[in-house]
Amino acid sequence: MKKYYFLLLILPQFFYSQEKLDVYFDFDKFDLTNDAVLKINTWIAQGKDYQVSKLYGFCDSKGTNEYNDTLAMKRVRTVYDFLKLSKIEVVKDLEIRGFGEDFVQSDVQGENRRVTIIYQVKKPIPVEIPAEPKLKDKYKDSKKGDLIRLPNFYFFNNSAKIVPKSQPVLYDLLCLMNDNPKLKIEIQGHICCKLPGQIDGVSTARARAIYNFLVVNKIDRRRLSFKGYGVTRPIHPIPEKNAQEEDENRRVEILIVDN
Repeated sequence: MKKYYFLLLILPQFFYSQEKLDVYFDFDKFDLTNDAVLKINTWIAQGKDYQVSKLYGFCDSKGTNEYNDTLAMKRVRTVYDFLKLSKIEVVKDLEIRGFGEDFVQSDVQGENRRVTIIYQVKKPIPVEIPAEPKLKDKYKDSKKGDLIRLPNFYFFNNSAKIVPKSQPVLYDLLCLMNDNPKLKIEIQGHICCKLPGQIDGVSTARARAIYNFLVVNKIDRRRLSFKGYGVTRPIHPIPEKNAQEEDENRRVEILIVDN
């Protein structure tokens, strides 16, 4: 009886911050059933990076304690071998325990004949992507004739409407113009994906939208001009190979006309 109380206290600690998978066995058997194999394979097919840290074997209350202790460990060994064969990572200090019938038994006998796999999903170490320099920092290193790409600046698809998260970049540009009263720029719009020669006014409309924003905010028109280049000046050949190349072709740049 004391052993039952002991297990009730420690089982929540076993499962804390980890996950578990229960695999069930037929009466008095330690071979995996078809259903058990399907369950494990379905779990594996989720494609997560599993790391198994504990395997616990259990039996129903039929038979002697000694027999059930042995049967529980045979079930654990069967599951262990299947996991290794399936290339699932098992930690070097794997905890293996056979509880036999010495645990709080379920009234449903089939639920007692099992192996519990304790595991965690390994999370990849995040890769830090260097932040793109701010507009004012790019301008510090620029000279007349240089092109500066507006960082993290996006429009809605096939539209001159600026997405809300790009609004701060507009104000960065406005501050740059206010802080450098001699600065004159040409706003250049570029798009992706279309073939050269196709008529498309989106790039011009996008450049004009930025021009209008600056004019409305009291920047002298004589310091500004705009032009849409469509797909005539791609960074990557069109058609692009992937989404990243499309993003890099779909851009807004400012040409330093004078400073």
